Amino acid sequence: MAKLRLGIYAAVHFLVDLGCALLLLGRICPDWDPGAAILLYNLFAFAVQMPVGLLADRLGRCHLFASAGCLLVLLGWMLPPGPAAVAAAGLGNAVFHVGGGLNALNEGGRRAGPLGLFVSPGAFGIYLGGVLALYKPAEEALTSGEALLSTEAFLSLVICMSLAVAAVVIWRFGRGADNAPLVLPRGDFRLWSAAACLLVVVIFRSLLGLAADLPWKTDFGWLAVCAVASGKAAGGYVADRFGMFPTAMASLGLSAICFWGGNHPAAGLGALFLFNMTMPLTLWAMARMFPGMKGFSFGLLTFGLFLGFLPVYFDWGSLGPAALAAGTILSLPLLIFGLRQAERRKNDTD
Repeated sequence: MAKLRLGIYAAVHFLVDLGCALLLLGRICPDWDPGAAILLYNLFAFAVQMPVGLLADRLGRCHLFASAGCLLVLLGWMLPPGPAAVAAAGLGNAVFHVGGGLNALNEGGRRAGPLGLFVSPGAFGIYLGGVLALYKPAEEALTSGEALLSTEAFLSLVICMSLAVAAVVIWRFGRGADNAPLVLPRGDFRLWSAAACLLVVVIFRSLLGLAADLPWKTDFGWLAVCAVASGKAAGGYVADRFGMFPTAMASLGLSAICFWGGNHPAAGLGALFLFNMTMPLTLWAMARMFPGMKGFSFGLLTFGLFLGFLPVYFDWGSLGPAALAAGTILSLPLLIFGLRQAERRKNDTD
């Protein structure tokens, strides 16, 4: 049953990110200030996960958060294009991610594999939503004389119905292992230093992914998304099989080499795959360090995604292969330190 639940959460993750991307880029941005809409959405979707995660740690029942997240995204589709719709969709994304992430953390136990499998479909959803938002075919007419629903209206109907069904399915079948009791951590300097290191790793991953200036990205968009998603999915299972430290060192070390030759599509795709293998590792390590605050830990790292997005949003420049390789190398000691503290914390609580 746990595997079935994980599959449901992963599939709905794809749906939620697809719905949010299509709503934002296809309906809201054309009718409202695109820059303000994207900034507001990312603020709610990523930065707000910290307080939402803390609330989930306190209340438990993470499946209810995931179900409510679907309904909030549905509300965003039902509201007129504007700030309220953006806030509803962004908050729904945040609430769903906290609920689904907690399910993967609680049921995965000491394994990182379920985290990667839950996280990875989101990349496909975001990319497909962006592609569909740009698809604007001409409307046709039915032979009966009635106006045929445009492709845009049809997609909206499908997304809304799917979100409603997903909310019911998760509410009915999504309850898994309960949270550990909320426990505020002690003032351990090494623990908080390690948390800061993991946060910086996530900031680097967000910034490098968004600011990468690689000439083939536009022509190989689907392959790039596949590399990112498959890297996230594989990273946790590889770490479960071969260990956290060997996986971190091999993935980031090889990723830096590939980024150095990233102007070539094969090397660049390899770099994206290898670098994104670290995502479930950072989530696993943070949850191990703060076992009584898994939701907050999840939200803290997604706040790193928001911080990494800001330099790109304000157009502070792009990063070429050398800078990408350097950022990857800098991530390695930070990740290793965070993993070591997670291991120490795990041994202390066993």
